[in-house]
Amino acid sequence: MSLKADLGRVEAFLPCRTPDKWVEAALSPEREVLLLTDHANCEKKAASAALGLMHRYGSQVSLLSKMSRLAREELRHFEQVLEMIGKRGFEYQTLSASRYAQGLHTGVRKNEPDRLIDVLIVGALIEARSCERFSRLAPELDPVLGSFYQKLLKSEARHFLDYLHLAEQHCDAREMSQRLDYFKKLEAALIEGVDEEFRFHSGPLASIH
Repeated sequence: MSLKADLGRVEAFLPCRTPDKWVEAALSPEREVLLLTDHANCEKKAASAALGLMHRYGSQVSLLSKMSRLAREELRHFEQVLEMIGKRGFEYQTLSASRYAQGLHTGVRKNEPDRLIDVLIVGALIEARSCERFSRLAPELDPVLGSFYQKLLKSEARHFLDYLHLAEQHCDAREMSQRLDYFKKLEAALIEGVDEEFRFHSGPLASIH
């Protein structure tokens, strides 16, 4: 599948487009270190989430295979972003998490296999949103960072599909549609809602809203 087709599928899957105000904030030179640092944190968390699924669902071979590859790729991306941070004269720092992932996980059901279905859908949404934001930012950034983000698009689109296809293996089409509708509403509210702090998955900032 071509990159254009991948992006088309991602955009069709997501409930809304990233607000222009978020893009405006992300492209401000004074927020470059925040953008890169939180991006690095997101890659690290994505790897941790994949490893967590491998440990919790250790008998599911299809899940193990996909999550193992995903974790390796996310850690490699983390290393690349760390390198980018250093080359630009910034120091990697600890940041508070955005409300995005936590907000999505509030809707996850507790009992199995419902929990697994919901966690996989949340993973698909996070990866799809990351892909969409890379596509919005890449053409506007300097050539080095823009090219780097452009290269990440393909893997993020594949990760989105990996999560989505795994979720489809554990429920019928009706349940899948219902849970997708539920989580997409949560996701849209988080993406369009105003945030006080800029993060890679935050909504538009209150100060420039």
